[in-house]
Amino acid sequence: MTTKRSLLSRLLGRASTDLRLVLISATVTLVLVVAAVFLIKRALTDQHIEVSHNQEISITPVVMESIRNTGQWVFMEIADEELVDTVRHGFFGDDELARVYYGTLRLGFDMQQYKEEWLCVKGDTLIATLPPIGLVDDNFLDEARTRSFYESGKWSEEDRAALAKKAKDKMRQRCLSKSNLASARKSARTQLWTMFRALGFKNIRIENK
Repeated sequence: MTTKRSLLSRLLGRASTDLRLVLISATVTLVLVVAAVFLIKRALTDQHIEVSHNQEISITPVVMESIRNTGQWVFMEIADEELVDTVRHGFFGDDELARVYYGTLRLGFDMQQYKEEWLCVKGDTLIATLPPIGLVDDNFLDEARTRSFYESGKWSEEDRAALAKKAKDKMRQRCLSKSNLASARKSARTQLWTMFRALGFKNIRIENK
């Protein structure tokens, strides 16, 4: 048992160092912006933005609502894999279960879940108050790719579910770091500013909640 545990410990260390953080490139992220602009401009078929002599923007409620409800925004994807194990001690020996889990955590925000008004126009300035960056979807574990690394003894479905939860907790702890959240927030500001400029706004102020 000592040899198995030693091997597992080395592999656990290797799995941690082999963590693959895959950030969405600027090109891929721009696809989201282009799609959002296309959908919003469709809503503008019978709408228009007028600029009066005092440089105040007059924008219809329909247009504002279309922008506010753009939906789900993803600004960073992080691919992770974790080797997680558990040991059950018994009178005649120990049982061990070790499995490899894969997941892709998507950082951003979902406007459908954010109830507060985050977009408004004051004078000639569009003001966007961004909600906090977080996981867009908590179902990030790829169960289809999960595989057993080592298994001895009998384990129930409840035991496997507990191990999967442990893997998800480790992924959240590793990937929802301050640096990753800051990078996703920076990407959000850049991409939304690009979208607002494409919609014709000249003065844009983006703030964080």
